[in-house]
Formats: sequence, C-alpha cells, structure tokens
Amino acid sequence: MNATYKPLFDSFAFKNGIEVKNRIVMAPMTNFASNEDGTVTDAEVQYYARRSAGVGTVITACTYVTPNGKGFPGEFAADRDEMVPSLKQLATAIKEQGAKAILQIFHGGRECPPSLVPNGDVVSASVVASQSNASVTPRALSEAEVESIIRDFGEATRRAIEAGYDGVEIHGANGYLVQQFFSAHSNRRTDRFGGSLEKRLTFPLAVVDEVKRTVAEHAKQPFLVGYRFSPEEEYEEGITMEDTRYLVDALADRELDYLHVSLMDFWSLPRRGADDSKTRFQWIQETVGERVPVIGVGSIHTADDALKVFQTGVPLIALGRELIIEPDWVQKIAEGRESEIQTTLTKEDQERLVVPTPLWQAIVNAPGWFPVV
Repeated sequence: MNATYKPLFDSFAFKNGIEVKNRIVMAPMTNFASNEDGTVTDAEVQYYARRSAGVGTVITACTYVTPNGKGFPGEFAADRDEMVPSLKQLATAIKEQGAKAILQIFHGGRECPPSLVPNGDVVSASVVASQSNASVTPRALSEAEVESIIRDFGEATRRAIEAGYDGVEIHGANGYLVQQFFSAHSNRRTDRFGGSLEKRLTFPLAVVDEVKRTVAEHAKQPFLVGYRFSPEEEYEEGITMEDTRYLVDALADRELDYLHVSLMDFWSLPRRGADDSKTRFQWIQETVGERVPVIGVGSIHTADDALKVFQTGVPLIALGRELIIEPDWVQKIAEGRESEIQTTLTKEDQERLVVPTPLWQAIVNAPGWFPVV
C-alpha cells in the first residue's frame, strides 16, 4: 500500500464501542431487485456480498417500514415479522465478508408511486405534491396515523436487531417522509407536527426517540443508530442550510451514533441559509462534528479524492456509484493498485460486476447517471 493512503485504513470506534476496520462505507443505493413480496433475491444478496469484503461498513438500500411507505419497485421490506428471515439473509451475507451491516429504514411518503401502496393511497405530512411526483397529490396523515408510523420505525428496528444487523440508519433525506415533515414546503400542518421550525422537527425526533427506545429494549449488544439527511431543498420555501444546522444540532443532542449527509458533491456550496465561504459539509461539521461523527459523501471517485476529503477531518467516507463500477475499490488501494481502479463501465460489464438486472437496466438506460462508455 502507498503509505499516503494509510489513514483511510485506520479502524474507527463509535462511542457505543462498535469498531469498524476502516473508514470506507458503502452508501445506501436502491437496486430495484427484490421480490414482489418484499423478500430479498439471490441476485441482490450476491451483489452486496461482492461489495462487502473491502469496506468497513455497508448501509443497505432503504427498506420500507409500513406497506404505504414502499417507494420503489423491487424494494425490500421490513414491515412485518415474516420478513426477518429475508433481512437476516442479507445481513449474514454482508457480515460474512467482514463488514458491519446497517439497515436503512424508510417511508417514501408523497414520493411513493400509487401502484406500490395499498389502494393507491399516497400519504404525506400535508396535501402538497412534489415536483418529482407532481401527478400525485398525497393525503395528509392523521395524528393517529403519524403516531402509528413512528411505532413502525421502531418495529422495523426490532426486526433488524433480530435479523443480526449491527445498526439502522433512519432515512431522513432525499425528499422522503421524514424530510417531508421537516420541510416547510411539504409540511403545512397546524397540529403539533407542523408550523414552526421546532414543531416540524417533532416527527423526525419522535422517530429517532422510538428507534433508540427499541434498541434499548431489544438489543443485547451495541447497536448503531444513524440518520441521513439532505442539507437543502431547491424549493423556495424548502429546507435551507440554516434549517439543517438546527436539525443536526437537535440530532446531536439525541446522541446518535452518526449522521450521514446526502450530497452529490462533497465540495458543494450552500444555496440559502449560510454564506458560501464554506462548503455545506464544512457548515455541518462546524455545527456538530465534535459531538457526533458525520459521514462524508459525494463524487469521491479515486483514492486521491478520498484522501482529500479525509484531510478535512471527516471520520468516515461513503462511496456509492464507485463501488458499483469498482467492487474492489478498497482492496486495490490496500494492494497498491489504485491506478487500476475502474472509473467507467461498459454495457458488457453486468456479469463481471455482479449487478442485478433491474439495477443494470436502470444504469444503462439513464444517460448521465453512470459513466457508461
């Protein structure tokens, strides 16, 4: 190994005692490959196993916690106890390769296609459609339904514990339900779950509290709880960097094990709510970095990219598309073969890369998403 890259391979210990073998995390990425009934497929398990040997931690694609939260075709489920064997199959495959396995738990809210939820009943914080799903106007959840979904996040956490995962990540990013409650664009409620910035934080924090309560009750050994968030929204009345600093401050007070930023570019600058003298990540790190580990992500392609990010003080670095294109990304750096890391793929690479067919079709049919040559 080139000694320059050695810091990427230092182990990292979370406050609860769980230790990971290096600083590289596989980011959560939807693969559209699960069975209709919500169980994982063999192709999906093989895809994760192929990418779990080098990284220290794997965060799975999102899994829905309740039937009306299914956001994607081919998404796997954690919404009922019958799913525990399926969840266990995936956790085991990841852990057998030497990585920690974290289950990302999720509700799609207004982003759910009507065809995927019972009776086409798409729900959200308020009756406000999103730009990406503009033809669907969601129904506002009642207070009782909101409380039920909070409990569902806890139940999905219990199933993750029973299935042998090392932790869960609450998906509070990318415009899905947890974020919909925090955003003034999508949350127009006048009850205790909406209104002021503080009230819009009620649902996200209630989910965190329920997940942590479940862990305290059911986990027999240390179990990680993380939270992923998107720092800004493009909507004029949407989330700003100022809102996000308020959010992460409150999350840090909940003593989460880590926070995980959702960014396309680690070095991107704020739009609104903070000046652009610092990157979004710098603002977040400055706000909570000394209290809770923050995972950095976004257009980190090469070993040098990762090192540059790591030198900003980021404790952990997540890779998404890079691990699809190059499953041996970590191993090649460890073996001094970083110059051999693949940064593009061809339409003939599916079998070699062990990518499930639904994900592969999405990759080759979405121009600009992946560098296909």
